[in-house]
Amino acid sequence: MPDATVRTTVAADYFQGYSVVGIIAVIGVLFVAVAFGAGRLLRPVVPTPEKMLTYECGVDPVGEGWAHTQVRYYVYAFLYVIFAVDSIFLFPWATVFAAPGFGGATLVEMFIFLGFLAVGLLYAWKKGVLEWT
Repeated sequence: MPDATVRTTVAADYFQGYSVVGIIAVIGVLFVAVAFGAGRLLRPVVPTPEKMLTYECGVDPVGEGWAHTQVRYYVYAFLYVIFAVDSIFLFPWATVFAAPGFGGATLVEMFIFLGFLAVGLLYAWKKGVLEWT
């Protein structure tokens, strides 16, 4: 019978951590719900034709809703995201690299990772993506 008591105690300790996370999640959801509810109750509701117009950056909407957009802006954004992800991986690598016993393996792995990024940047450069025209 003592074995069952030990299992019950271990299970209770295990699920206690999850119950704390669950309580914090419920409190967070309630906080957001109360904030939205208070905003709905306290805001003035006076619709006018001017308020119902589309508004963007202080310019009155004229013409069609569709506009031509240059693809290169998305390519620059994509390249930025790639190098931002690169920096996210470099910081944990630096902490692991400092730990004893991981030096050589992590150094090789990071150079392989940086090599893949360099190939991607070289490809973008060869395609002329980095040229601002």
